[in-house]
Amino acid sequence: MAVEVLLPKIGLTMQDGTIDEWLVPAGTVVSEGDALLRLATDKVDVDVEAEAGGVFHPAVPAGTTVPAGALIGWLLAEGEQPPGPGGTPMPAGPGSGVTVTGGPSAAPAVNGGVAVRGDATRSGGGVAVRGDAEPSGGGDRILASPNARRVAARAGVDLGAVRGTGPGGRIVSEDVEDVLAATPAQATPAAQAVPVSPLVRKLAKERGIDLAGVRGTGAGGRIRRADLDTAGTEPAATPVRSADVIPLTGMRGTIARRMHASLQEMAQLTHGYDVRMDAVVSLRARLKQEWADSDLPVPSLNDFLLKAAALALREHPLLNAVVRDDGIHLYEDIHLGTAVAVPGGLLVPVIEDAATLPLPELARRSRELADAARAGRISPARLEGATFTVTSLGGYGVDFFTPVINPGNVAILGVGRLRDGVEWVDEQPRRTRVLTLSLTFDHRAVDGAPAAEYLRTVEGLLRRPLRLLL
Repeated sequence: MAVEVLLPKIGLTMQDGTIDEWLVPAGTVVSEGDALLRLATDKVDVDVEAEAGGVFHPAVPAGTTVPAGALIGWLLAEGEQPPGPGGTPMPAGPGSGVTVTGGPSAAPAVNGGVAVRGDATRSGGGVAVRGDAEPSGGGDRILASPNARRVAARAGVDLGAVRGTGPGGRIVSEDVEDVLAATPAQATPAAQAVPVSPLVRKLAKERGIDLAGVRGTGAGGRIRRADLDTAGTEPAATPVRSADVIPLTGMRGTIARRMHASLQEMAQLTHGYDVRMDAVVSLRARLKQEWADSDLPVPSLNDFLLKAAALALREHPLLNAVVRDDGIHLYEDIHLGTAVAVPGGLLVPVIEDAATLPLPELARRSRELADAARAGRISPARLEGATFTVTSLGGYGVDFFTPVINPGNVAILGVGRLRDGVEWVDEQPRRTRVLTLSLTFDHRAVDGAPAAEYLRTVEGLLRRPLRLLL
C-alpha cells in the first residue's frame, strides 16, 4: 500500500520549506529511519528521515519550496505504482494537492524518476513546474548547486542534459542559463520580438529594465542575464559574467527580514565598555589544572561572560524584556540566546534558565547547543524563547561592533577579543587583560544610564569570578 511522504512541520513557526536535495535516487528501497532529503527551513537545515519502508518515488523536484504538510513523495511496495491517472509518479487529484494538465503529454516515470510534461501546478501550495522537469533517476546522482536546481525547475530544464562547469563537474546556475540561451525562446506572440528566457524576463522585471532597449549577446540575439548587468552602459571590451545569485530565502531570507524589521521598529543605541578579565583568565587556568582528571567541562571565557550577563539581568530587569503596543513587558525567566555562526547564516540556540545554572552545567549546554547548530541537527524548539542574547566576534579579532537586537528582546550583548591593556600603578605601567563589551539596547525601553549600570554590574561579576561558579 502506498505511503504518502509529507513535508514535516518543524517547529511551531514553520510555514514552508525547500527540498534542498533528495538524498536517495528515485526507485531506491529505503527502510524506516533512512535519510530521504535535506530540508531547508527559515531557521535550520535538517535531514528528514523516512517514517516507513518501501520503494521511494519523489513527487516534486529538488529545489522546490512547498508548504508544511504538502505531499512530496511516496513509499511503495515492490511493483506498486504511485497513485494517480495511469500510474504516473506525479500524483493528481484533490487529495494530493497537485493538478496535472496537458492530457496525453503527461509522461510516465523514466528509470524510476519523476517526469512532468505539460503544465503541473500544486494547487494552494505555490509550486509550479512548467515545461519538462525531470529529476534524474536510477543510481546516477546529478551534482548541482541548489540555486541551479531552482533555476532549472523554474525554467523547465532537464539537468541531465546540462554540462557542469563548477568544481568536480558540478552544475551552477550559469550552466543552466547557457542551455536556455541555446534553446529557442518559448515566448508569447506579443513578446517574440525580444528573445529572452523566462528567468531573464523575471530578473528584468525585478530590476525595472525595459528589455526592448537591451542588446542580446546570446544565440540569435537572445538576451542573457549578463546583458542585464550592462544594460544602459557602454559595452565593456570583455563581457563580464555575473556570479551566482544567492536567493534571500530560507535562513538567509529570515535573517534579512528579521534584522531589517529590528532596525526599522526599534530605537537602537550601542554602548562600548572595557572590562578587566585578569581574574577570569587566572581562575580558568586554575580550573584547567584542578579539573584535568574530572568530568567537569572547563568553562571558556565566553561561558564566564554568559553567566555574568545572566546574573546581571536579575538586577536590571528592564534589559530582560520586550516592547509591545501596550507597554514594556518584563520577562519572568532569563533564557540566554547565544549566537553561533553556521554556513550560510547565523543560529541562536537558547540556554534556558541560564542564571540558575552552575557554570560547569552552563558550559556543557553551551557547547552541546553550538555543536548541534554547526552540525545542522539542532531542534527548532531549541532556537526559540530567548529573552536576551549574547554574541561574540572575539574569535575573529573584532574589538567593538554594533550587534542588532533580535526581535522580541530589548538588548543584545556583543563580546570582543581578549587583548592586552595597561594599568598604571604608582606611575608604573602594568599589563592587564581586557575586552570590550558592546551593549545594543532599545532606547524606547531603556535609557543610556541604566544600560551603563548593567555593564558595570557585568564588570563587577567578572572581577570576582568565583561567584560565577555557583
